[in-house]
Amino acid sequence: MATFCVFNRTRESFLCLRAVAALATYSRDFSRVERELRPGPARPCREDGVWLTRSPGIYTVGRNFPVDRVYLDQKNRVVQLIEHLDPLQIVRVHRRYTSILDVRIRTIFSSRTRVGDELLICLPEQVQTQWEQIQVHPAWRQKEAIPCSKG
Repeated sequence: MATFCVFNRTRESFLCLRAVAALATYSRDFSRVERELRPGPARPCREDGVWLTRSPGIYTVGRNFPVDRVYLDQKNRVVQLIEHLDPLQIVRVHRRYTSILDVRIRTIFSSRTRVGDELLICLPEQVQTQWEQIQVHPAWRQKEAIPCSKG
């Protein structure tokens, strides 16, 4: 399975450094990926998230742990966010999504991701190339002098 990095271009923050791409079916491979995503004290998680392609229906029933869920369109823009999606929670979803990113809880909050944000999803080897193409915030390029208070 391929592993991807997920970067929020709009907010300039990472969501995942290791997201595994999987089909959105409950197959043996998908179950293995979910087990690795599950938090636990015994071992650290190898994956930060699961990137799922669209299927007729994606269900959370049967999962033993909560996740944050990000619904994406064809251009990897966020169309819907669900924070702390419980295993037995049923939610209404937009029909205009093409893929889903399931990440660890509190990822949406910590990355400040919002609806309309554009995500960059690429292989780890391509991060440096993609990073150079991203427009850096102008204030970060300037070295501003901060006045000191005297007295």
